Amino acid sequence: MAPRLDQPRELRRALLPRPHYDPESFGQISERIARFLGTARFIVYMTIFVGVWLAWNVLAPASWRFDEYPFIFLTLMLSLQASYAAPLILLAQNRQDDRDRVQYEQDRGRNERTIADTEYLTREIAGLRLALNEVATRDFLRSELQSIVKELDERYQRPSNG
Repeated sequence: MAPRLDQPRELRRALLPRPHYDPESFGQISERIARFLGTARFIVYMTIFVGVWLAWNVLAPASWRFDEYPFIFLTLMLSLQASYAAPLILLAQNRQDDRDRVQYEQDRGRNERTIADTEYLTREIAGLRLALNEVATRDFLRSELQSIVKELDERYQRPSNG
């Protein structure tokens, strides 16, 4: 019988239950690990670890050696470390990209509001300038009053016949 396309599929039950974990906690732990993997301290620790491993397996008595040359167990350990480090670093990088994307969107919104505010203030200042051109200034009023007073003095000044 062909599956019906107008009905949702039934969920399949897994043989083993899926492990439940908190993605946020896991992400924070992976970021801490990735941050540590990207430090000089980690490189120094790994160099000391590999140096001690090699020295132990070359210089120790034969009965104490556990990884003879060509150090296959060391290669396995380093490969295992690298196989876990790469996805943890990528996970941390993806989380940082998400944070950067949110920050970029917030910055863009803030910039748009700033531009809108600036354009509004520019229009307001232009309107005030236009309004000020039509408003008589104090100096203009003084000069007009002085010219009126002078005109009145000239008009009503009585000639003195001495």
